[in-house]
Parts: sequence; C-alpha cells; structure tokens
Amino acid sequence: MEKGFNIMFKKTDQELEKMGAIITTREIQQQPKLWQEAFDNYTAKKSEIDNFLDKVTSTFPNQKIRVIFTGAGTSAYVGDTLRPYLNRAGDTSHFVFETIPTTDIVSAPLDNLRSDDPTILVSFARSGNSPESVATVELAEKLIKNLYQITITCAPEGHLATKAENEDGNLLLLQPALSNDKGFAMTGSFSCMTLTAALIFDTSDEAKKAAWVDTMIKMGDEVISREDEIQAYADLDYDRITYLGSGSLSGLTREAQLKVLELTAGALTTIFDSSMGFRHGPKSYVNGKTIVFDFMGNDKYTRQYDVDILEEIKADEICEKVVGVGTSDDNDFSGDNFFIKAGDKDLPELYQALPDVVFAQTFALMNSIKVNNTPDTPSASGTVNRVVKGVTIHDYE
Repeated sequence: MEKGFNIMFKKTDQELEKMGAIITTREIQQQPKLWQEAFDNYTAKKSEIDNFLDKVTSTFPNQKIRVIFTGAGTSAYVGDTLRPYLNRAGDTSHFVFETIPTTDIVSAPLDNLRSDDPTILVSFARSGNSPESVATVELAEKLIKNLYQITITCAPEGHLATKAENEDGNLLLLQPALSNDKGFAMTGSFSCMTLTAALIFDTSDEAKKAAWVDTMIKMGDEVISREDEIQAYADLDYDRITYLGSGSLSGLTREAQLKVLELTAGALTTIFDSSMGFRHGPKSYVNGKTIVFDFMGNDKYTRQYDVDILEEIKADEICEKVVGVGTSDDNDFSGDNFFIKAGDKDLPELYQALPDVVFAQTFALMNSIKVNNTPDTPSASGTVNRVVKGVTIHDYE
C-alpha cells in the first residue's frame, strides 16, 4: 500500500464507506466536541452528584468507603486510567479507590466483594448489556450490605441504565448520545466515561477543572489536525507495537494496545507496560520491527522515568522507532517526539490521557487499513463482537 494512503479524517464519507471505516473514523474525530458535552452534563448534574456523595460519606463518618471502578475490556481500563491520579487528587479521607474488572468479580465474587464494607460500585459500560456487567451488579446487591451505585453508561435503553433509573442509591449519569459508539471499538465511550468519573472524584477547584477540559479539547483537536504526522509513523516498517507510560498513563497503555489488537484483528502484536516496569523482562519483546511509544506525563519527578526508558531504548538501537508522546517540558526525550503544542505542562496526567488516547486510536485506525482490514467490522470471523456473546453466567448461591 502506498505511503500516506490511510490518512483518514480528510477523506469524504463516500471514500470511508468503501473502506469500511466511516463509523470508527468519525467517532474518533468527534471526541473533542463530546468532551465539552460531557463537561456540560457534569456541570448540570453537579449538585445531584455532590448530594449523592455527601449522603454516603455522612452515613459512614468514621469508616472509609470502597469505590470500585468496574467494567469489562475497555470499560475496565477506564478505572485503570482513573485510579492512580485519584489516589492523589481524590477524597482519600473518605474513599479508597479500586479497579476490579467485572470479569474478576463475576468469576470470583468473594475475592473482590466484602459484605461489611460500605461500597460505591461505579459501573462503566457502553451498552450496559454485557452479561458480566449485569451479573456484577446483581452479585454486589446480593453480597454487600451497604451498597451504593453510580452507573456511567452511554445507552439510555441499556439494561444498566433502565435498572438504575428508578433505584434509590443508584446515580445514573448518561453520557453524550454520540458517545454510544456504533463501531466495533470503543472510542468516545471510553474518553467520555473517563472524563465524567474524573470530574466527579477529582477534588480540585472547579475552575481548574474547567480550564483543564478546555485545554484537553484543544489538544484533541490538534491531534486530529496532525494526522499526517501520525500517518508517517504508520508508514514505517514494523509488526510489533509497544505502549509505555507512568501513573494514569500506564493505565492508558492497556487501552492503547487494545485498539491495535481490535482494529487489526490481531494482525499486529502489541504489548503494554509501565515505563519503569518494562525493563523487567517485557523489554525482550522489542526487536528491529517494533515501534515504541511512551506517553510522557507532566509530573516532573515521574517524567524522568518516562524519558529514561526512551533514552535507553534509543541508545540500544534495537527497534524501528521510539517516540515520546505528550507535552514538551524542561525534560524532553532527545529523540523523536509527538509534542501536542496546545498542551499545558501543568495539565494533570489523567486529563492528558484523553488527547493521548486520540493519538493511539488514530494510529490503530491507520494500522487497520494498513493490514487491509475494515475498522468498523474488524473481526471477519465474528468470534469477537461489539457486545460480548457466548458468556455463561453461573448461578451463585
């Protein structure tokens, strides 16, 4: 395939239709607008959110409350991205933040749910119809004496949303209508749900949060406008892709690598890790046909470790390309960087994660075309589905 063929966002709808890529392309492209809508929805619901949390904390003034972020696949990675930052910026005097996938809860409920611990179960779901999502809620309601729920979902007609509508102790927060992705891969659903939960539990000043969202939106728009630079990476000669990061951006690496696996139907292999953890064995994955990306955070201390691994891999001369992704700061990688110029070096990594994921989604989209796949329906065999099928939920007594 000729280089530069799969620059996507400037193609006409007709061109994208022929490529089987119109849904996924437009859903990636529209995300910055959806973030504004998600922020406006949060602002409109803020008093209701505050009242909900105040009720829970006042009921248990001398006891910390478990906040379990749960979901399956991409929805689980929302929690992985949230938790590190919220351990610093959330209300840790009242809450203990945890991430437990629905798949872990359903398969081993007593390993993950504690009867006597007051708990807020935060369910993330695009459709709200995945069997594990439904079963997790049922198990939590059966096993936890003092259970509260926040349901963050994109489909008002989904099982979780309709169930939550009329339940006391269950706060339903619907995401922008267009975040209910129609494509196979979750894109806007991931970023909107992540943003909503960040805004709920981040104790930072509301004016700061508004400014961060504004910066995020500008960054996301910039990433979309610079697709030709992302395409230049996609034109390189590789068959392995590595994503690294620290803190919340380490959590994001799981979602970044999943997009490649999903949209290429596994034609390209991927790996993810923390910047520090990569040396401890997983670095063995890197060979001459590997491209390595590191999401560089803005925390000055932590960024040193992101830059260290980038410099090390560059010096090793063992891969096709190694790239730093993020905002330029005093400590930058000496090699190739995709710096988002609209970024702010004081932007917390959780908010940096969303323009970063647009970069990763765009790269995955281009790779889907590169391997002659159709991004909107990438699993030709039908063995992997938009809403998971084939799951048996066994009775729990």
